[in-house]
Amino acid sequence: MSDPTTRPGVGKPRTGDSPVDHPAGTPADHPAGTPADHPAGTPADRSGGSPAELRERSIGRLGDRKRARLDELARATADQGGVSLYRDALRRLRRNPVAIVGFVIVGLFVLVALFAPLIAPHDPVQRFDELTRDLTVDSIPGATAGHPFGSDPLGRDFLSRMIHGSRQTLFVGVLATLIGLTLGVLLGAVAGAFGGWVDVVLMRLTDVMLALPSLLLAITLVAMASRSSQWTVIFAVAIVSVPIFARLLRGSMLAQRESDHVLAARALGVKERNIVLRHMLPNSLTAVIVQATLTFAVAILDAAALSFLGLGDPDINRAEWGLMLGVDGQRYFEVRPELAYYPALAIIVVALGFTLLGEAMREAIDPKNRR
Repeated sequence: MSDPTTRPGVGKPRTGDSPVDHPAGTPADHPAGTPADHPAGTPADRSGGSPAELRERSIGRLGDRKRARLDELARATADQGGVSLYRDALRRLRRNPVAIVGFVIVGLFVLVALFAPLIAPHDPVQRFDELTRDLTVDSIPGATAGHPFGSDPLGRDFLSRMIHGSRQTLFVGVLATLIGLTLGVLLGAVAGAFGGWVDVVLMRLTDVMLALPSLLLAITLVAMASRSSQWTVIFAVAIVSVPIFARLLRGSMLAQRESDHVLAARALGVKERNIVLRHMLPNSLTAVIVQATLTFAVAILDAAALSFLGLGDPDINRAEWGLMLGVDGQRYFEVRPELAYYPALAIIVVALGFTLLGEAMREAIDPKNRR
């Protein structure tokens, strides 16, 4: 029987068994299961316990990792959908010539409206002797040295009335848009958050309102009032815009329900009310704000149309473009057509400015245009 030590390979160190391959302190120096394999404080040191305890610890570690991942996902989604979106939108707006033109028109209109008492050369209700002296049924004074836009049929400076009319137009447009925006956001948020029969009832109501032309619906609402006034015009124009805001916000909130940050908040156990108010609603308002810019243009046109038809504010001393177009321009068009041209042109230009700005904003926030 041969000596075992003389067999090939026996008694010779194997590859990987040399001290060079396994320095002191490595697992090769310590058999498996010895304390050196798992220093104190490592998971293997805490591996003891019943199966139930092990399962609870595993679930706890998994839950911690899941919460951390969801928090990171929610923050990343909020950053991507918030700051970067607005930054990109502003960058595109600055480079869009249509947005610049709309902004200039709207800015000039707002400045003239705010500082009308300082800009207007005369009191809009003051009658001038040099103008009333030449007034006849067939003749209304035109432009003079002190009155570049001439006179209205009552001998008042027409330029001053045009400038002060911008304040009235801004007041009616802003108030009507804000009322319509508030009511529309309320209805849209309720429909988008609750769904079910509430959503069905509210959306069928908005469908009925949207089926009618906005001006026809506004005329109907004003006619239902006991007397026509400035406030009836404001509320009629506001009610007309409610279904537009409600539908837009409701659709945006339904899209937000399945977004990453909403799912993350729901997985973390956030209450549904807080999800709606802190996550869904704020991220759905961008499109609504853009729509408010477009609605402002429609509000100006509808209010002017109501005044032109004699359903607006009956106070003839109040400088309002629609009233000036309907009373002065319509009655004396053959005598002095400028009385119709000036307010009509002002209405068109201002409405065009808000439309251009609104369309540029809508294009800027469109995700399809993000690069």
